Amino acid sequence: MFDWLHFLFTPTDEPEMAQSLIVLFLAISVGFFVGRIKFGNISLGVSAVMFVGLFLGHLGFTMNAELLQFVREFGLILFVYGIGIQVGPTFFSSFKKEGLVFNALGVGTVFLGGIITYLIHLLANIKVENAVGLMSGSVTNTPGLGAAKSTLIEIQKQLNLPADHFSDPAIAYAITYPVGVFGIIFLIIISKSFLKVDLKKDLEMLKEKNKDSENKIVRQKCRVTNPDVFGKTIKQVLKQFQIEDVIISRQKHSGTTVVYSPSLDAVIDKKDVLMVVAKQKDIDNFIQCVGKVSTDLFIESEDDLTTKIISVTQKTATHKTLAQLDLYNQYDVKVTRVIRSGLEILAQPSLELFYGDTLMVFGNRQAIAEVEKIVGNSKKILLEPDFLSLFGGLIFGVIIGSIPFFIPSLPVPLKLGMAAGPLLAALFISRYGGVGVIHSYINNGAIHFMKDFGICLFFAAVGIKAGHGFADSFVENNGWMWIYYGCFITFIPLTLLVLISRFVFKLSFYQMVGIMSGSYTDPAALAFSTKYLDSDIPNQSYATVYPLVTISRILVAQLLILLFAS
Repeated sequence: MFDWLHFLFTPTDEPEMAQSLIVLFLAISVGFFVGRIKFGNISLGVSAVMFVGLFLGHLGFTMNAELLQFVREFGLILFVYGIGIQVGPTFFSSFKKEGLVFNALGVGTVFLGGIITYLIHLLANIKVENAVGLMSGSVTNTPGLGAAKSTLIEIQKQLNLPADHFSDPAIAYAITYPVGVFGIIFLIIISKSFLKVDLKKDLEMLKEKNKDSENKIVRQKCRVTNPDVFGKTIKQVLKQFQIEDVIISRQKHSGTTVVYSPSLDAVIDKKDVLMVVAKQKDIDNFIQCVGKVSTDLFIESEDDLTTKIISVTQKTATHKTLAQLDLYNQYDVKVTRVIRSGLEILAQPSLELFYGDTLMVFGNRQAIAEVEKIVGNSKKILLEPDFLSLFGGLIFGVIIGSIPFFIPSLPVPLKLGMAAGPLLAALFISRYGGVGVIHSYINNGAIHFMKDFGICLFFAAVGIKAGHGFADSFVENNGWMWIYYGCFITFIPLTLLVLISRFVFKLSFYQMVGIMSGSYTDPAALAFSTKYLDSDIPNQSYATVYPLVTISRILVAQLLILLFAS
């Protein structure tokens, strides 16, 4: 009676579509459950999907070959595109500060790992595809594995090689993956003890170091007491003291309770109270030149004028500067700051607006309502997925990843592939707010879903494929030796990274831990470090190095395969 149900859950070498989908969904659902199980402060997270897939593959479950390849590639594309959109704005802005040092350390770690991998291939007589699998697993880098598998498939097609000519790097990846996850966590704990880190002192030093480069936009009240500025316009005062990057959002004359939003031509009188919006260092400079900090409460009144947050959802307002919109002269509404991908930006006239930007405006309620008609402020539209932008961006990424670079002596052209291509496209789109009708805005919930869904599809497909003959491969290739070799790839670059970061560049331990996690693209290590240090500071350096490190790991994996696969 229930033969059909038994058929769905019975391993077979040639599964139907329904059986393939059951295996895929089983790997993901059970994997998510297993990933939530904690061992102390550590859990496997989404990577448990791969291990459940390995187990199902070992039991004989499989998927339709074409479906499996599609799921693997599509999952990887979704994952890296989501990463690129998420970290793109902070990635480019980080290069203005310590980003160059952070990325140099991260990329240096990548290439050192590549050299060690080549030496293991050469000295231990391990096939290069297995060595690349060891490398990708030892540093928990999924896109590198995806690039290696895609390159192997390309070589097989170009040279008409049999399907089993190359070993599956996913087996070596799965064997050494735990080394990468737990190895970096172990080194974080050991390095804290070895370096005798005083976290409280380290945090104070970091705050002092970053005091001048703090990007947070704040507001503060100022009482005008300097006679040199009495009777002058705001524009003249800013020019007189050579002050930039400051916005005066409110002004109140002494002896009155009337608050208004001043233009640059507004005259400053004795004992006026001004609301200054800028970075803290710029505010301090302005107040020092003009007067003193004020405790006036009337200037914060919301009776006549109010502050409101509105979102850019009208296409007619996107890719226009604040000067072009000219909201102050037309509606007497002043934009004080713009929030983009979590970053607060001072609302300078030359600032170009992107779709999904959040504006903080100050003005009359009726005037703000008119501004909303121009800017949009439709929360419903922001919640609805824009599939034109999403899949348009993915098409752009696939095109970039498919561009062949012909290099002499290589058997096939070098391609960025389905990992680096979408990642670069996402970084480019997020940097410039969009390309044509494609925009960069995706709400946070959708980004997290896209990343997790994509990596689940990839891990499930990789695990199910590699699970066939996994135990035999472990025994045949002496898996314990592979774990031993993986330790070299995990620990040598990281140890050098710790020593150089601390003793050469004098980096904070908080920053160093983020670079360690980012260099190995290890979200489990990042999650552990933020809990271990009770701080979100590692997230910043992790996001800074992640994109360039990911691209570097993809290229190193591809080059090793192209140069030494035979």
